[in-house]
Amino acid sequence: MLTYVSNIRRAGPSTPLHSVSVSVAGVVVREDGRVLAIRRADNGTWEPPGGVLELAEAPEDGVRREVYEETGLKVRVDRLTGVYKNTSRGIVALVFRCRAECGCEQLSNEATAVEWLTPDEVAARMAEVHAVRVADALLDGAPQVRTHGGRAFTQRAEHIAKKG
Repeated sequence: MLTYVSNIRRAGPSTPLHSVSVSVAGVVVREDGRVLAIRRADNGTWEPPGGVLELAEAPEDGVRREVYEETGLKVRVDRLTGVYKNTSRGIVALVFRCRAECGCEQLSNEATAVEWLTPDEVAARMAEVHAVRVADALLDGAPQVRTHGGRAFTQRAEHIAKKG
């Protein structure tokens, strides 16, 4: 690794080095296909529950912690469903499909509303960058890897309904 970094530094200032923040989110899916969503207290947007991964925390532990802190639900993490890079903020988000194990939905300091939404309601209420994550989590197969600039993806995800 040290040799790799040394080679990049020798390449000159046109190859910047940077670190990224890592966040995690849990797309909690009920048996009826509805998905757990929160309305964030800080900005009022609808999103899957999640947040910043702590330094010494495994991603699966972080998503369990974040979902519990924001919604009161304990979840089982099924699998990684997507990796999303926000190029404008330097954040990489890891999204996992989860199932509720126990607990009751409740509000928190971070969530002013907690609801189970249909996929159509997700597409109508969430910004594209979050709706795509939910839609990807509902797919079977390999995790999706996508890049966006904070508002829109560089490649359109055709499997989500357009807001209308």
